[in-house]
Amino acid sequence: MTFTLDQFRLNGKVAVVTGAGGRGNSIGRAYALGLAEAGASVVVADLNLEGAEAVAAEIAGLGGKALAVQVDVADEASTLAMGKAACEAFGGVDVLVNNAALMVDISYDNCETVSLDAWNRAFSVNVNGALLCARAVIPSMRERGGGRIVNQTSGGAFPASGLYGISKLALVGLTTTLAKQLGKDGITCNAIAPGNVTSDAGKLLVPDDSPFIRFLEMACAINPRGAPDELVGTLLLLCSPAGQWITGQTMHVDGGWVMRP
Repeated sequence: MTFTLDQFRLNGKVAVVTGAGGRGNSIGRAYALGLAEAGASVVVADLNLEGAEAVAAEIAGLGGKALAVQVDVADEASTLAMGKAACEAFGGVDVLVNNAALMVDISYDNCETVSLDAWNRAFSVNVNGALLCARAVIPSMRERGGGRIVNQTSGGAFPASGLYGISKLALVGLTTTLAKQLGKDGITCNAIAPGNVTSDAGKLLVPDDSPFIRFLEMACAINPRGAPDELVGTLLLLCSPAGQWITGQTMHVDGGWVMRP
């Protein structure tokens, strides 16, 4: 088969992006817009329904197809309702992007002092949420002959140095496990590990005057910070026919901050 750029197209595909209607200039919004630009119908899912509706309206205004759905990824009934809404609106699901996560609102206490409630909440959203969303759409992917699952991990998991990183490293384990278990069904599962992103949430956590920026400038091979749009190319590779032979991988998009052989 001869490669063509059409292999990056997602015409006729249906994509669900969680956490796509959150804080303003967000990675989830960039993912949703990028998938729509590639031709997919997009389910914009978020706990913040108003934000999801705004992103869905933005996609529609650009000529795409989108549906806003409110979802609590930590609640099984809510994720199942999300999957059902996607199937009713567009006929099924081909792509799931598990982007929703606690980051700004997570506890950054030491493991010695962090409360178990905060610990369990982080895992319920950042790990269990990805599992529940996957369970909600896997049956539809099987019916459609395959699919793509992309989990959003973080450069902060390599190595993990706190609760956020621990939960994101656990998500890598879920990624490789799903890749192994679902491969026979034509479903791939990969992860994207962003570096420091200049999203609204990212700037809340690491403002422009943060000393951490100076550390990144020394640690990264190229730009220490990236815009949300700079993650979209990797997402499209993993979701499109162009990436059909990639599974169980974590793709680092971080300016060379984390380098692994």
